[in-house]
Amino acid sequence: MSLMLKLLSMTLLLSSFVYASTASEKIEDFLEDKFSENPKLKSADVQVEEVRALKQLPKWNAYIIDVQAVLKNKPKQLIKQKMIWFSNGEMITKDLTDINTGESLVERVKPKVKPEHYAKNHLIYGSTDARHKVVIFSDPLCPFCKGFVPGAIKNMKKEPQKFAIYYYHFPLARIHPASVTLVKAAVAAEHKGTKDVILKLYNVKINPREKNAQKILDAFNKAEGTHITLKDINTPAVIKQLNHDKLVANDLMVGGTPTVYLDGSVDNTKKKYLKVK
Repeated sequence: MSLMLKLLSMTLLLSSFVYASTASEKIEDFLEDKFSENPKLKSADVQVEEVRALKQLPKWNAYIIDVQAVLKNKPKQLIKQKMIWFSNGEMITKDLTDINTGESLVERVKPKVKPEHYAKNHLIYGSTDARHKVVIFSDPLCPFCKGFVPGAIKNMKKEPQKFAIYYYHFPLARIHPASVTLVKAAVAAEHKGTKDVILKLYNVKINPREKNAQKILDAFNKAEGTHITLKDINTPAVIKQLNHDKLVANDLMVGGTPTVYLDGSVDNTKKKYLKVK
């Protein structure tokens, strides 16, 4: 459920919240008030996580916001969502577009990778002391990922002192249901000590819409040279790691694949790694 869909307008006045002591508190109070108008919500807590000044717009800031909400019909389920809002203290809007380039400023202010996201169990190639850190979120059955990820990894892995490559699974379950089983199998294989699992993952021949788990596993094992079973892919350790990947993706506001970060910042061109030294 997208909480933003329940806000009735793109740009809104903040003037009724002058009692808040800071701009961040003003925005938190305003958004909590708007969310309270949603009849499906039992509660909503809004916290400003980060504030960034906009070079293009003096007096305007981007606010990265954490929202935790509870639905009335699912009181035990906590919904966590990140949002980006823009405000000058008087007006607030959920998007600003550069009229010259057509680029949304949302893309320029997405959250940066945090130190804890450079987890050793996500390092697939390179040294932790490498000059540059690259983080990739990908779905092995995404056509765009297939066209970019294997080649980029192969290029960067040649220089382990230059690039540390961290990989997170981000299966697009709705359009590629087979990818869910594939990434579970990949995690299980890595836990068993199999090498180069990620690169081989992109060689699996399977219909992205396939839902037969055993058929998907057979294709995976053929490509990887493994013997992963249905039992292997449903262990607590596998599920825990994939749930963690989802949490990190949410924390960084990853919305599609492939998503690439270079030295902490999202790289929408996916080509900046080619230019660094």
